[in-house]
Amino acid sequence: MRYIFVLVIVTTLGLASCSKETGEVLDLDAQEINKDAQADKENGEIARVPLTLLTHDSFAISEAILKEFEDEYHVELVILPAGDAGAVLSQAILTKDNPLADLFFGVDNTFMSRALNEDIFVPYLSPALINVSDELLLDDSNHLTPVDYGDVCLNYDISWFSERDLAPPQSLRDLTKSEFMRLTVVENPATSSPGLAFLLATVDAFGTEGEYTYLDYWQDLRSNEVLVTNGWEDAYFGQFSAAGDGDRPIVVSYASSPSAEVVFADPPIEEPITGSVTSNKSCFRQIEFVGILKGTKYQELAQEFVDFMLRKSFQEDIPLNMFVFPANENAVLPDVFVQWTDIPDAPASVLPSEIEANREEWIEAWTDVVLR
Repeated sequence: MRYIFVLVIVTTLGLASCSKETGEVLDLDAQEINKDAQADKENGEIARVPLTLLTHDSFAISEAILKEFEDEYHVELVILPAGDAGAVLSQAILTKDNPLADLFFGVDNTFMSRALNEDIFVPYLSPALINVSDELLLDDSNHLTPVDYGDVCLNYDISWFSERDLAPPQSLRDLTKSEFMRLTVVENPATSSPGLAFLLATVDAFGTEGEYTYLDYWQDLRSNEVLVTNGWEDAYFGQFSAAGDGDRPIVVSYASSPSAEVVFADPPIEEPITGSVTSNKSCFRQIEFVGILKGTKYQELAQEFVDFMLRKSFQEDIPLNMFVFPANENAVLPDVFVQWTDIPDAPASVLPSEIEANREEWIEAWTDVVLR
């Protein structure tokens, strides 16, 4: 396999890092990162052009698919994972005058407006967008191209509710009922991507003004003793009764989580042990984009990679690697996704510009109501 996977540990190695005290960006020698791309020369081959993709830690595509692009265009792919999506975006912004990569994958609709306002991408209208639903085309300027989407939803422990002859929740409002006291675990929106997505779902479902707002809803959840964790891993594997030793049978996770359970179960299982709540406005749809970074030396190759990411082979590899849905409507879903993943008919929706204008205010208000 020719592509290079470079681990970016921001605070330890200083690779593409920023000092918390000074905001100083540490220099990154592009020649040092891409030095392995010259290995072909030693074997008497023509050196491959290094094409670098900055992304989040959850990026995962099969080696054979990446090799398909490398061999077709005679390039050396360098993958730079640099934390969660918010952290990667911050790195891209801080280094925009001397970009770390040619492309950036992982900007989602919760940070889309911030990314566009910082002017770090060059526009590109991919011909492959003809196969992408208009619902995913959020950037009219074509600086960001949708690649995949997933729904953050409530998951519940099927056995826990069955054993107690209690119906699982069917809506967000159900969580405020007395029978669901001390049953739910959520993630902090200030430190977790699914936590922020779930907060946005409540903003859309209940609004910010009127007799009963999203903050009233969260006050009711607090009264019902909702548990808050810093991240998804602790919530799902630490506190959720279906995935570990936790005692909470309701968790904020993903609509695709039941499919993932079937795929990774050891010993194997025939059906998932959890269900998803996908009723009207109970889920928030996260859309992930790729963009070509300003300053790339290989803009045409970067455009080809954007097109490649929307190619059927790449798109069909996404579900069982990142457990989200492909943007290309012609991509065939794996059977386990078709059988066990419910796609919400009416997910919550908040405009990226509205998220950017109010994100910090909403998080601060949530913190006041839920944690203080």
